Amino acid sequence: MKQTNESVYTIPASFRKMENMHIAFWLMKDISWCMIWRELGIAMIVPTLSVAIWISWRTRQIKSELAHNLAIVFWISANAYWMISEFFHFDTLQIWMDFTGKHLALIPFSTGALILLYYYAVQRPKEIKEKQVITM
Repeated sequence: MKQTNESVYTIPASFRKMENMHIAFWLMKDISWCMIWRELGIAMIVPTLSVAIWISWRTRQIKSELAHNLAIVFWISANAYWMISEFFHFDTLQIWMDFTGKHLALIPFSTGALILLYYYAVQRPKEIKEKQVITM
Protein backbone atom coordinates (compact mmCIF):
# COMPACT_ATOMS: atom_id res chain seq x y z
CA MET A 1 0.00 0.00 0.00
CA LYS A 2 1.34 3.39 -1.02
CA GLN A 3 1.79 5.84 1.87
CA THR A 4 0.87 9.49 1.43
CA ASN A 5 0.75 12.56 3.61
CA GLU A 6 -2.95 13.03 2.89
CA SER A 7 -5.33 13.04 5.82
CA VAL A 8 -7.98 10.34 5.94
CA TYR A 9 -11.63 11.04 6.66
CA THR A 10 -13.29 8.25 8.62
CA ILE A 11 -16.70 7.98 10.17
CA PRO A 12 -18.07 5.67 12.85
CA ALA A 13 -20.00 2.62 11.62
CA SER A 14 -23.20 3.78 13.36
CA PHE A 15 -23.01 7.09 11.50
CA ARG A 16 -22.48 5.24 8.20
CA LYS A 17 -25.58 3.16 8.91
CA MET A 18 -27.56 6.37 9.39
CA GLU A 19 -26.27 7.70 6.03
CA ASN A 20 -27.34 4.45 4.37
CA MET A 21 -30.79 4.67 5.97
CA HIS A 22 -31.00 8.24 4.66
CA ILE A 23 -30.55 6.91 1.12
CA ALA A 24 -33.36 4.40 1.70
CA PHE A 25 -35.68 7.20 2.95
CA TRP A 26 -34.78 9.37 -0.03
CA LEU A 27 -35.44 6.57 -2.51
CA MET A 28 -38.76 5.75 -0.87
CA LYS A 29 -39.77 9.42 -1.10
CA ASP A 30 -38.89 9.57 -4.79
CA ILE A 31 -40.52 6.22 -5.57
CA SER A 32 -43.66 7.49 -3.85
CA TRP A 33 -43.50 10.63 -5.99
CA CYS A 34 -43.13 8.56 -9.15
CA MET A 35 -46.01 6.28 -8.18
CA ILE A 36 -48.14 9.22 -6.99
CA TRP A 37 -48.42 7.81 -3.46
CA ARG A 38 -49.12 11.18 -1.87
CA GLU A 39 -49.35 10.20 1.79
CA LEU A 40 -46.19 8.10 1.79
CA GLY A 41 -44.25 10.60 -0.31
CA ILE A 42 -45.14 13.48 2.00
CA ALA A 43 -44.50 11.37 5.10
CA MET A 44 -41.03 10.43 3.81
CA ILE A 45 -40.02 14.11 3.63
CA VAL A 46 -39.68 14.24 7.43
CA PRO A 47 -37.15 11.42 7.93
CA THR A 48 -35.28 12.21 4.71
CA LEU A 49 -34.84 15.89 5.53
CA SER A 50 -34.27 15.25 9.24
CA VAL A 51 -31.40 12.86 8.63
CA ALA A 52 -29.89 15.23 6.04
CA ILE A 53 -29.96 18.06 8.60
CA TRP A 54 -28.51 15.75 11.27
CA ILE A 55 -25.67 14.70 8.94
CA SER A 56 -24.95 18.38 8.20
CA TRP A 57 -24.85 19.12 11.92
CA ARG A 58 -22.56 16.17 12.62
CA THR A 59 -20.09 17.25 9.91
CA ARG A 60 -20.13 20.98 10.69
CA GLN A 61 -16.45 21.04 11.73
CA ILE A 62 -15.29 19.87 8.28
CA LYS A 63 -16.09 22.74 5.93
CA SER A 64 -16.14 20.67 2.73
CA GLU A 65 -18.49 18.10 4.26
CA LEU A 66 -20.71 20.81 5.69
CA ALA A 67 -20.98 22.62 2.34
CA HIS A 68 -21.88 19.45 0.45
CA ASN A 69 -24.29 18.23 3.12
CA LEU A 70 -26.04 21.62 3.27
CA ALA A 71 -26.36 21.50 -0.53
CA ILE A 72 -28.07 18.12 -0.08
CA VAL A 73 -30.44 19.59 2.55
CA PHE A 74 -31.46 22.31 0.09
CA TRP A 75 -31.70 19.78 -2.75
CA ILE A 76 -34.05 17.57 -0.73
CA SER A 77 -36.07 20.65 0.27
CA ALA A 78 -36.43 21.72 -3.36
CA ASN A 79 -37.22 18.18 -4.42
CA ALA A 80 -39.85 17.81 -1.68
CA TYR A 81 -41.48 21.13 -2.60
CA TRP A 82 -41.57 20.14 -6.26
CA MET A 83 -43.15 16.80 -5.37
CA ILE A 84 -45.81 18.52 -3.25
CA SER A 85 -46.50 21.04 -6.02
CA GLU A 86 -47.22 18.14 -8.39
CA PHE A 87 -49.28 16.19 -5.85
CA PHE A 88 -51.53 19.20 -5.22
CA HIS A 89 -51.51 20.45 -8.83
CA PHE A 90 -50.05 23.91 -8.31
CA ASP A 91 -46.90 23.01 -10.23
CA THR A 92 -48.36 24.55 -13.39
CA LEU A 93 -50.03 27.51 -11.69
CA GLN A 94 -48.61 30.67 -13.23
CA ILE A 95 -47.05 32.85 -10.55
CA TRP A 96 -45.23 35.53 -12.49
CA MET A 97 -44.53 35.78 -16.21
CA ASP A 98 -43.50 32.26 -17.27
CA PHE A 99 -42.73 31.10 -13.73
CA THR A 100 -45.01 28.44 -12.32
CA GLY A 101 -45.47 26.88 -8.90
CA LYS A 102 -42.76 24.31 -9.48
CA HIS A 103 -40.25 27.03 -10.41
CA LEU A 104 -40.24 28.13 -6.76
CA ALA A 105 -38.11 25.03 -6.20
CA LEU A 106 -35.34 27.03 -7.88
CA ILE A 107 -34.92 28.98 -4.63
CA PRO A 108 -33.62 26.06 -2.53
CA PHE A 109 -31.90 24.48 -5.56
CA SER A 110 -30.04 27.76 -6.15
CA THR A 111 -29.25 28.15 -2.45
CA GLY A 112 -27.54 24.76 -2.45
CA ALA A 113 -25.64 25.63 -5.62
CA LEU A 114 -24.52 28.97 -4.12
CA ILE A 115 -23.25 27.20 -1.01
CA LEU A 116 -21.11 24.94 -3.20
CA LEU A 117 -20.00 27.87 -5.35
CA TYR A 118 -18.87 29.73 -2.22
CA TYR A 119 -17.05 26.65 -0.95
CA TYR A 120 -15.15 26.04 -4.20
CA ALA A 121 -14.53 29.70 -5.08
CA VAL A 122 -13.67 31.05 -1.62
CA GLN A 123 -13.29 28.46 1.14
CA ARG A 124 -11.43 25.71 -0.73
CA PRO A 125 -8.72 28.05 -2.09
CA LYS A 126 -8.18 29.32 1.50
CA GLU A 127 -7.83 25.74 2.74
CA ILE A 128 -5.30 24.92 0.02
CA LYS A 129 -3.32 28.07 0.76
CA GLU A 130 -3.30 27.34 4.52
CA LYS A 131 -2.19 23.77 3.86
CA GLN A 132 0.69 25.01 1.68
CA VAL A 133 1.84 27.42 4.41
CA ILE A 134 1.77 24.64 7.03
CA THR A 135 3.78 22.17 4.90
CA MET A 136 6.49 24.68 4.03
